[in-house]
Amino acid sequence: MNKKNYISAAKKTASIQINELKKINKIFNTSFIKAVDLILNCKGKVIFAGIGKSGLIARKISATFSSVGIPSFFCDPAQALHGDMGQIEKKDILIIFSYSGNTSELTNMLKYANRYRIKIIGVASKPDSILLKASDIKLVLPKVKEADITGMVPTTSTTITLLLGDCLATTVMRQRKFSKEKFKVFHPGGNIGSSLLLAKDIMVKGKKMPTINYKKGFKEALKVMNQKKLGIVVILNKNYIAGLVTDGDLRREIKNYSNNQNLNNFMRKSPLVVNESMPAAKALAIMNEKKITSLLVVQNKNFIKKNKKLIGIIHIHSLLENGIK
Repeated sequence: MNKKNYISAAKKTASIQINELKKINKIFNTSFIKAVDLILNCKGKVIFAGIGKSGLIARKISATFSSVGIPSFFCDPAQALHGDMGQIEKKDILIIFSYSGNTSELTNMLKYANRYRIKIIGVASKPDSILLKASDIKLVLPKVKEADITGMVPTTSTTITLLLGDCLATTVMRQRKFSKEKFKVFHPGGNIGSSLLLAKDIMVKGKKMPTINYKKGFKEALKVMNQKKLGIVVILNKNYIAGLVTDGDLRREIKNYSNNQNLNNFMRKSPLVVNESMPAAKALAIMNEKKITSLLVVQNKNFIKKNKKLIGIIHIHSLLENGIK
């Protein structure tokens, strides 16, 4: 096979799926609205189930629901026959995926749910299938063309199922006004967690900050800098930022050393400040651009004011330790 045909084959697969996925709009009807309402009003857990490829899709969507604060887990219909049904309560919702809707392994789970009046949202492509007949809310997937050479391998059908699950999750998120701050609570780790960190999440604060009163002298500034080990000292006037002295500033001035030397003579009077809600990644970008190792943090409400009250300090080491790159 000509290697140039590799790209051609891949593009054809992508083209088929992109065109077929547009059919998802057919499912956005009253049944979809009912499904969203049921999820929003659920007092228990949203439980996903499916067999084979549909099961893999169900697992992924369940993980998405959990990551946005909707209690959820995946229940394998085959394992459910051996005791896992006990995890499902009357206040829960079952969302079951099966492209054909006639997967035999689902039968006992459907009987259990119907017996105990557990609400079922069924997702399948055949309206007269076993799954949709047993479901309280029926989400009928559009028939789509598979993207492989035989037209039989689950490709587009699994993609459109995944898309529907994402549509359910993101619609619920919008209705609940789910924010980045909330997402950070449920996803504190990894690259996503790091990207959501704000200045206030990683700043040094309180007694750990190297600060001195503007009336103090050179010796006190040197003492505080050595104790706090951030390479800077922030000069305060009634808790407001008056200036900044770096270790480099002190080294340059040591030849003129005097215990009572006024810091006002060599401190930086307009140090860079950021507000507490600035993304940590942006703070790192500023440090790299300005070739500095620390930024002063102020409250959002004080950011535009002339007198800025210090609430924290971001050091480059804190950013790197938290995986900010």
